Amino acid sequence: MTEHHLTVHRTARYHTLGPEETPDAVWFVLHGYGQLAAPFLRGFAPVDDGRRLFVAPEALSRFYLPGHERVGASWMTKADRETEIGDYLAYLDALAEHLRAPLPDDVPVHVLGFSQGATTACRWAVLGATPVERVVLWAGGLPHDLDYDAHAETLRALDVTLVAGTEDEYVTPERLAEQQALLDDYAIPYRHVSFDGPHRLDAETLRRVVG
Repeated sequence: MTEHHLTVHRTARYHTLGPEETPDAVWFVLHGYGQLAAPFLRGFAPVDDGRRLFVAPEALSRFYLPGHERVGASWMTKADRETEIGDYLAYLDALAEHLRAPLPDDVPVHVLGFSQGATTACRWAVLGATPVERVVLWAGGLPHDLDYDAHAETLRALDVTLVAGTEDEYVTPERLAEQQALLDDYAIPYRHVSFDGPHRLDAETLRRVVG
């Protein structure tokens, strides 16, 4: 048996919040595993001030959640992972190019990734073709398989923020400490923001982080 790959045309779905023609900044916000873009984007209503454009791309792999009543999406799985990573990097770059084409070159691009979306956001900021200024890794972390020796300089040029709730069952104090140690080992500046709560977005913390 021989494995092959064929690149095909896909239709991707994304949602926006805020002005598409004259934003001061563009925020790409990447949902977590099992989520969809529209419900996730609603969580950014508290920071929708009419100046920033929030863009929520939806991951390309949808599936039924338990009970088959709701649908979620995933950025990747362990199956054919390198191909899936390449696909979502190309997808996010294409979306960014489409949205930025009519905008002035000096409109900054920021990315916030939640949970599984955090590693996705980090990979895109480092490996993608889109110039990103800020990266917020919320309730997630750095990709374990990224070549930090090769890409540390790129990460040092980014404004990196780690966000986690004090009761997050996935980002435990031990895991957070591992993330911080990795950043420290490569002299990558970062800011750590915490809030009282579990694995979720938090409106007041969003206001602090987005500014």
